[in-house]
Amino acid sequence: MKRKLMKSMIAAGAVAMICACGDDSASSNPATPIADNACAKAVVMADAWLLNNWVIYADGNVTDLAGAAVGYYADGIVMDLAGAPLAQNVNLADLTACAANASINPDTGLPVKLSSSSEASNPGDPTNPASSAGANPGDPTNPASSAGANPGDPTNPTSSAGGTDPTDPTSSAGIEPTVSSSSVNTNPELGPDGFPTLESYGAPPAAYTKEIRDNGKTGWNSRYWDGCKPHCSWLSSVDTTSEETFQAGRTVARNCNVHDVEVPAYTLGHAVQQYWMGYEGTNSACDKKDATGTFSCTDMAPIAVNDTLSYAYVAGSGAQYKFGCGKCYHLQYNGGKNDGDVKKTHKALNGKHIVVMVSNIGYDVEVGQFDLLIPGGGVGAFDALSTQLGLTDASVLGANGGGIGRVCFEQVGWDGEVADFQKCIIDGCEKAFSKWPNLLRGCKWYAEWYMAADNPTYNWEEVECPQYLIDHYMTTINTTKDNRFRWRDDWSDYKKGDALETQECLTDEYPQGCAP
Repeated sequence: MKRKLMKSMIAAGAVAMICACGDDSASSNPATPIADNACAKAVVMADAWLLNNWVIYADGNVTDLAGAAVGYYADGIVMDLAGAPLAQNVNLADLTACAANASINPDTGLPVKLSSSSEASNPGDPTNPASSAGANPGDPTNPASSAGANPGDPTNPTSSAGGTDPTDPTSSAGIEPTVSSSSVNTNPELGPDGFPTLESYGAPPAAYTKEIRDNGKTGWNSRYWDGCKPHCSWLSSVDTTSEETFQAGRTVARNCNVHDVEVPAYTLGHAVQQYWMGYEGTNSACDKKDATGTFSCTDMAPIAVNDTLSYAYVAGSGAQYKFGCGKCYHLQYNGGKNDGDVKKTHKALNGKHIVVMVSNIGYDVEVGQFDLLIPGGGVGAFDALSTQLGLTDASVLGANGGGIGRVCFEQVGWDGEVADFQKCIIDGCEKAFSKWPNLLRGCKWYAEWYMAADNPTYNWEEVECPQYLIDHYMTTINTTKDNRFRWRDDWSDYKKGDALETQECLTDEYPQGCAP
């Protein structure tokens, strides 16, 4: 497993860990033999290290001796599933290296120890860089892996700007989300950015590309990217009636700091004291008007699956949904425009499909309208994007409403050729986002896949979410309704791998509230 444990793994217990590292290939350099050593008492699903009663895998996942999820390991620290440190200054080189000694029973779904003959066929030595375990891109001890790279650099593919680090609990690759039956990613290949490659999710289900242009449910797309903290990152936008409803709604959306590193969506309130506790959303950069707050994570930019299907995030209608966060919709473009003034761009988009996931709520968005998150699509009334990019002149982002595309429509002429619009928009994208790979990708997507269409119309239906969108949506930090993360006013200096400071509240030691 190349991604961190989440609550879906807790529910599955030991069974969830069975998927852990089954993609490692055979090696002729085995780890410590299973028989007659401390490893024999543990269920080891792939080559790993033994620390007291914990098994630490090369991808950072940590289980107990029975295979149940405990937490994760990064940068010498073993943390629990909420991010609280369990052990520090852990050096893997000092630990006992264990070879895999268990596999899954397909009938029961439970781990079973291998026979002695099976034990002799060891899939890899985690201490040997020449073995498949040593080549794991998520190995926190390997400086060539994504864990060894600078986490806060938006031009670095191991940051959230270019992707994420699967050994890092603050990265978006740290998620093991609720698995949907569509686009199930059971054995993902990782790209250089640490995220599973889009291709690793397999072929999209036929439901995403079926003909729906005559289903009678119509709407239209607007577009924007203001860089603000997503609405779905606020607890007030999701169902927190119980832990079950919180999980069923896919928890909260990720948000990132100015360096595009994921930070908590909410923490204990800044006014928490011994006799009172509560939770508070981390400040939005759109409210704070500076770099200390939280922003949209750039890897939520649109992406093309193929020539006729894409995935993206949207703001849904606040009038239509009470708890609309985390829902997905299939749209098929029908060649129209919201005001009836159809151009060549709308005709070029006709028939294409997109599956969108709600990460924002727009209270000025109509029922049936989905406001697409497109970098360069316009910052609207709130502009955190200029702050995140460090711009002193925001004109490079185009018009507030319509962004780079709006400027190009005026330059080329509204009845211009599609290719002329595309060239103008791509030039604008490269000027604005040359140092931000995900934003550049999403901006160019508007020209290249979306055919530079302005407010196109579509038919739509609700569908099950693709795993790709789930993976990039769900927080990897606020994985439960409750947490003990301490409030901080400034997230700009937080780096991937930094431990989150916690504050003990409502424990046996402090039954009335929080520790002073």
